Amino acid sequence: MSDYLDSSYESIARGLSALAHENRLRIVHWLAEPESHFPPQVDGDLINDGVCVGFITEKIGLKQPTVTNHMKVLQEAGIVQSKKIKNWVFYKLRKERFDRVLNEVSALVHTGHSS
Repeated sequence: MSDYLDSSYESIARGLSALAHENRLRIVHWLAEPESHFPPQVDGDLINDGVCVGFITEKIGLKQPTVTNHMKVLQEAGIVQSKKIKNWVFYKLRKERFDRVLNEVSALVHTGHSS
């Protein structure tokens, strides 16, 4: 008997689905250490406020609507949070949610239970 509720499976799947795209995974990697991957910003602090969508767009080389869509997927899964400063949206990795998704997958595999 499984200890997981259907909602737990849905939450894990949503997180994995958000991470299961090479561009979103690349963005998450960059957001994990923003000071290593982005220049200082004028309007927002890389650590406290997150990274401006314009910087992400420039670095990844995609059109801004495509990047915005990727960020929306990550945000809906709880992997990133957004913050608006002036006319720009800044994104910050929610490391605790990222870690939780990976830990929950590991727990599923190592429980020894069948569904």
